[in-house]
Amino acid sequence: MPPRSRHLLLLILVALPVAAVARIGGGKEEVEQAAACDAADEAASLRPDRLTVLLSGYSERRLPLLRAIAGAYAAHPLVLAVVVRWCNPSTPDRVLLRGGGGFPPGVTLRRAASPSLNSRFLPDASAIRTAAVAVADDDVLPDAAALSFAFAAWQQQQNQPSAPLVGFFPRSHHLDLAGRRWAYAAAEPGRYSMVLTKLMVLDTDLLFKYSCSPELAAARAVVDRERNCEDILMNFVAAEASGRGPVLVEAGSVRDWGDPRNDANAGAGEEDDGGALKDVGLSSVGGRGHWEKRGECITEFHRLLGRMPLRYSYGKVVEAAGGEQGLCSKGGRLVRCDRE
Repeated sequence: MPPRSRHLLLLILVALPVAAVARIGGGKEEVEQAAACDAADEAASLRPDRLTVLLSGYSERRLPLLRAIAGAYAAHPLVLAVVVRWCNPSTPDRVLLRGGGGFPPGVTLRRAASPSLNSRFLPDASAIRTAAVAVADDDVLPDAAALSFAFAAWQQQQNQPSAPLVGFFPRSHHLDLAGRRWAYAAAEPGRYSMVLTKLMVLDTDLLFKYSCSPELAAARAVVDRERNCEDILMNFVAAEASGRGPVLVEAGSVRDWGDPRNDANAGAGEEDDGGALKDVGLSSVGGRGHWEKRGECITEFHRLLGRMPLRYSYGKVVEAAGGEQGLCSKGGRLVRCDRE
């Protein structure tokens, strides 16, 4: 072989490992994301008649409650699978698995490579075989009627290429003209533009769009930097895909252990302690700074994408007349969180 050819061959052989290293050089989180996106891209057809529930957990103090919530979802007749993504890499297996039997039958446990909030939206082709997923926090549990109604509301949106988000907890945004920025706000009466990941139902395809789109890489980095706002970014993704705002539903009841309006001793005498469970999650930032930070996220996502896809929705889909859905423990009783 001529010397020049030998040099060329050597360059090719050296370049191949470098390219391979470049793909995984970003760390375990990037490797996990790339593997999930590659598998989801080759996923088989998905069932439209059943639901997969995606739960994310971080706090070891919440594990007993998380196990109970996961078991309740797994028992629902419409739920095909429950996937718990554990986002605390430092938790020992013995604590998480509790001797190999940590979670009820029908619940799949996935350990995330990092505490990134983006992990809750990773596609999981081996576990998700349904066209819709319910994404929920580890301290929120709807009753059977509420989950069934939300899934039915999602099914009614299937005449469109992409369905909007369906959720129970609305929020809104508006333009702060004086500050020349977007502000995050509570939903106005009859008008909202986002629903929270406390509990939402969405197209499985949106997991791929969120996690695998190169255009969203900088926005996902904002989520990692702030340890917040993954739900806002998913609302951006869903609104962009559907061209519509989310759908707010009201049916049954939703127990919310994380709501700050619970009594300080909420859960006393129960298997959980609502008061002790506050402010121990991945994004446990409260108060005025929380709202301001989320407004900054909206502004930054708008800047990075170069457009504002959020759309306002009006009204809600209801099963029956009622007040706020979340249930809190007050005075030893479970009541609507908005009740004094």
